[in-house]
Amino acid sequence: MTKQKATNIVWHPGAVTRADREQLNGHRGCTVWLTGLSGSGKSTIAVALEKELWTRDVRAYILDGDNIRHGLNKNLGFSPTDRTENIRRIGAIMQPGDFIEVFVDCPVETCEARDVKGLYKKARAGEIPEFTGVSAPYEPPLAPELVIRTRDQSVEASVGQILACLEERGLIPRA
Repeated sequence: MTKQKATNIVWHPGAVTRADREQLNGHRGCTVWLTGLSGSGKSTIAVALEKELWTRDVRAYILDGDNIRHGLNKNLGFSPTDRTENIRRIGAIMQPGDFIEVFVDCPVETCEARDVKGLYKKARAGEIPEFTGVSAPYEPPLAPELVIRTRDQSVEASVGQILACLEERGLIPRA
């Protein structure tokens, strides 16, 4: 963990608690972390999940990795050290049960065939150093709460899996 530089600061608690927010919202808060290779379907699933949650009156917001790298993490690349720092910066302090890790499992060949951003082509040409899955390793999670295999199922089925997981854990009301 990085040592705190500012020492003359004091935490200022708010008057509205997490329990207050959850009561008003009608659901608990949590983070659904989608991890997988570029092109595996993470962003597509996140957008569809956000929309479905919204139609159920569940407040949701996407923190897309590319978007974060336009601001908070714009000074980071994709070296192992930078990838670790990227996760550290966007990670929040979670209580047990508030973090759902979803491994979006898709073979690199399928991801590369999709390659909507043209990143694999650039990585294979040496234009993108340390590209995860090509010139840098991807380390799948050891014990994700959920595994989604996007080569074999639709976006809707993938979203359905996540919704079912959230319902089973009591994080959102059942539909």
